[in-house]
Amino acid sequence: MTRTILITGGGTGIGRAAARHFVGQGDSVFVTGRRPAPLDRLAQEIGVRALVCDHTRPEALTALLAELPERVDVLVNNAGGNTDFDAEIRADPGVGSREDLVAYAEAFRANLDANLISAALTTRALDGRLAAGGAVVHIGSIAADQGSGSYGASKAGLTSWNVDLARTLGPRGITANVVAPGYIADTEFFRDRLADQRREQLVAATSTGRAGSPDDVARTIAFLASAGARHITGQVLHVNGGAHATR
Repeated sequence: MTRTILITGGGTGIGRAAARHFVGQGDSVFVTGRRPAPLDRLAQEIGVRALVCDHTRPEALTALLAELPERVDVLVNNAGGNTDFDAEIRADPGVGSREDLVAYAEAFRANLDANLISAALTTRALDGRLAAGGAVVHIGSIAADQGSGSYGASKAGLTSWNVDLARTLGPRGITANVVAPGYIADTEFFRDRLADQRREQLVAATSTGRAGSPDDVARTIAFLASAGARHITGQVLHVNGGAHATR
């Protein structure tokens, strides 16, 4: 049976790879993002339905619902990223000053909005349309365990919130899990600012001796949405080549 898949932030990187994977399985895929250009390219290439949406804005989600079918089998909350990379560089106002605290609060909230609030709002908006036996998959990060300022805090919050979500959705047969990537090459995450030395350090931290790929994460997402993962929920699956080991 053809499933309906919604992938947020799916125009590039991990979301794009996930869209390709699900289309290859014969699913009907809707992809959202804030930038029309990459969405349009993906739609032309593989036939997804592309919709512009800022998932931090309730009014945008209300408008999105009007474009979606009444049943969604799989929701992939992929929208987000480290908003500190996009922050405007300002003159140092002095730590603890009013200007410093205002700027710090704005930057911290930006990451919470992008990575935690967006996923929570989207899941809330889709709650009535999530099909019994379906799946919700969030994209977390290794930063939730290894730290990275407000970005790491936002991903840690996502993981914690998902525990309660799994309990809420479980009686309907809907699973809710987090996929936590480590360093994944060929994405826009670092905005082309990743120094060669830092890249080498990230690869050296793995046990596999290589960077991850968007397809590595896409296949993990697809597994969690598959029939083989119906009794896996409330979990975090790490995709980092062993850079962060768990037991």
